[in-house]
Amino acid sequence: MLKRPGKDEYAPYYEQYISKVTDEEYEVFLDRQRDEILALFGEIDEEKARYRYAPGKWSLKEVLGHITDTERVMSYRMLRISRGDSTLLPGFDQDVFVANTSFDELSIEDLLNDFKAVRQATLTLRRTIADSAWSRQANVSTFDITARGLAYVIAGHAEHHLTIVKERYL
Repeated sequence: MLKRPGKDEYAPYYEQYISKVTDEEYEVFLDRQRDEILALFGEIDEEKARYRYAPGKWSLKEVLGHITDTERVMSYRMLRISRGDSTLLPGFDQDVFVANTSFDELSIEDLLNDFKAVRQATLTLRRTIADSAWSRQANVSTFDITARGLAYVIAGHAEHHLTIVKERYL
């Protein structure tokens, strides 16, 4: 079982995400969350999927694409750190990522399939990480984080956006 990271394993900024992860087994949490995302977004029609709750905010399709992109980035970081690569990892600008996509042109089904593939890759990557590797730490942008911290950021970040979708979009 993957234990929750200590506060010394990530920057304070990430507490907003990590605190959203329940104490259930990590893979069970990711599986349940995947199913919730698939069910929630799967009920949204194409017109509603382009909805923005305010000017300048992302559409529902862009939110889903952002969740997927962020999981890709965080999983890559988790891979590098867990494998002992302590090379400085750059940050990424989520707004630039979303601005340079075609999320709104893709079907919600295509975006859900992409999310499913990335989540499956995260789960299979998690199984290849040795217990001793979860505490490995490296610098990402301007802060140190462990592989375990990144695993919990992945789960908590998606949970954060699920809450926003339920409160502001639906």
